[in-house]
Amino acid sequence: MAIIAAVFALALDFIFGDPTNRYHPTAWIGKLIGKFVPHAKSINPITEKINGIFLIVLVIAIVSTLIILFSSYLKYLENLDSNELYKILFIGVSVILIGLLLKTTIAIKGMEIHASKIMNYLSKNDLDGARTQLSMIVKRDTKSLDKQHIISATLESISENIVDGITGPLFYYSFFGLIGAFVYRTVNTADSMIGYKTEIFRNVGWFAANCDKILNFLPSRITSLVMVLSCIILKEDWRHSIHVMKRDGSKTESPNAGYPMATLAGALGIRLEKVEHYVLGDGNSEITEKHFRSALSIMKVTSILFVLLFTIPVILLLSFLGWWFNV
Repeated sequence: MAIIAAVFALALDFIFGDPTNRYHPTAWIGKLIGKFVPHAKSINPITEKINGIFLIVLVIAIVSTLIILFSSYLKYLENLDSNELYKILFIGVSVILIGLLLKTTIAIKGMEIHASKIMNYLSKNDLDGARTQLSMIVKRDTKSLDKQHIISATLESISENIVDGITGPLFYYSFFGLIGAFVYRTVNTADSMIGYKTEIFRNVGWFAANCDKILNFLPSRITSLVMVLSCIILKEDWRHSIHVMKRDGSKTESPNAGYPMATLAGALGIRLEKVEHYVLGDGNSEITEKHFRSALSIMKVTSILFVLLFTIPVILLLSFLGWWFNV
């Protein structure tokens, strides 16, 4: 059931993308974090850090409790009737519900749509429109970026999203079920909201940022290897992707984000740059629409391969051993 739900979730995202914020659990989590942040602020840096820890623990506790209640209710319904037809119907409904919830932690089509909007603005030479759209998915200041740096930042976001928005949730779902995917999504959402080294968030977001680093350590590196396999299938330069990943993966301030970005840069033979922070890859050619389309293809194929080569085998193994965390 867990495997079918994961495949169903992936298919849902490929076809339909994200629901509106009104119905999106991640948006609800973001609103919950936003409500707690003002209460965590303090003039004392240490107190602010402690409050930031309580903030994340509290939000995780709320989200986990809801998932546990949902799982408990499913188990209650499962035991209501021993009729064979009822069991079959129950499994079908459970797969749909679990798949729907898991899908809300994944963002493949959503990233494609948003990144495509940026490229559409660029195709019209509307740099201001592209900068505005880009500012919604990156932490850097986009106001003065030229066309090449806008495209570079867009491709960097696509490669980061492969982990943050796809393989990260699936990694923790593979081991801990829905609760794993949602705890990951909660921490990742908190990091994207308050995990900045600015005067406002440096202390209150410290715990969220460090939790995100820890949770992404393995997924980012495993994902980079799966991306290489995607490059082989798509006939991209997979050998160079390995070389650049090894050489440049640790160049970013984040200990994790550089690996998928460097892998993508090497595969496409391009140079990804965040001004005054890092340069990944050694390509000299202009980044074009073709590179953008190739990046989207790598993201999609990597998503499918991750489920086939990691999620399904891990669930099968842990289920066989009786260790899978079925929540």
